[in-house]
This record gives sequence, structure tokens and C-alpha cells, in this order.
Amino acid sequence: MNDGRLPLDRVRASDAEREATLEHLATAFVEGRLKQDEYELRVGLALRSVFLGDLEVLTGDLPTRPERAPAPELPPVADDDSGPRWRAPALSVSWSEWTDEWRWWLGIAVVLTTVWAVVSVMSGEFVPYWPLVPLGIWAAVLLASAIWPSEGEPPPG
Repeated sequence: MNDGRLPLDRVRASDAEREATLEHLATAFVEGRLKQDEYELRVGLALRSVFLGDLEVLTGDLPTRPERAPAPELPPVADDDSGPRWRAPALSVSWSEWTDEWRWWLGIAVVLTTVWAVVSVMSGEFVPYWPLVPLGIWAAVLLASAIWPSEGEPPPG
């Protein structure tokens, strides 16, 4: 019975849907579910995909991405007579957790650099190295967590 909807192999994919597929593939690559050559092949196919069905084929053998848990609410902290204000909880990052974070950073750096390289090759020229921005911000946050490991906020400068 036809409910009036087109099959997925006839519905055009949006840029956002291609991007979501690229993120799904990157996650699978970082988790070790895809080898680099297979990952690069699928990224190239995803970038050239026109229909949703083409994108689904690329991730059909991968587990679905879990939904992210909502961020916990921060408790109010009494502050003199000015009423409650919000304060970030104190960080308690162990050396093991910190090195794990850097491993994730390195894995994502490889993935983003691969995507950048594939896009550069497909366009026929080197595009600006855009992964520098997210990787630089992430690295700055990781370094800040090492400098101020148990502070809710950095000391006044």
C-alpha cells in the first residue's frame, strides 16, 4: 500500500543529512568499526550521494548512534546578598581520564584531517585546513583542564 511517500532511493538528500552521515562514519572509524580505506571510500560516496537511499547504504551495517544524554543541571550557589548564582562544578580529572581525552582528540584529528584531504583531492586543490579551528579549541580546553584541574573557574588574572 502506498501512503504517498516516495521510496528513500528517490528522495533527495540534504547537506545536513550528508553531514550527519559523515559524522556517523567518523564515529564508526574512531571506534574501529571501519578501516581507513573503507572509511575514505564511504566518505567519498557520501559526499557524492544524491538520494537518501544512497546514504543509508553507507551506514546500514553500522550500529545507530546513541542519543546524547541531557546535560545535568547545575545547582545554585548562595552568594552573599546578591541571590543565587550558577557555578560550574569543580573538575576532578585523573591522569588516566586526561590521556583518554587526548586519545579521542587525536582520533578526531585523524578523522577531520582525512575529511579535509578527501575534500581537497575531490576539489582538485588544497582547501584551507579548517580542522585547525575545532581541534585548537578542543586542545585549549584540555590544556586548561590540566592547568586548573580542581577549580570551578580559573583564578582572576
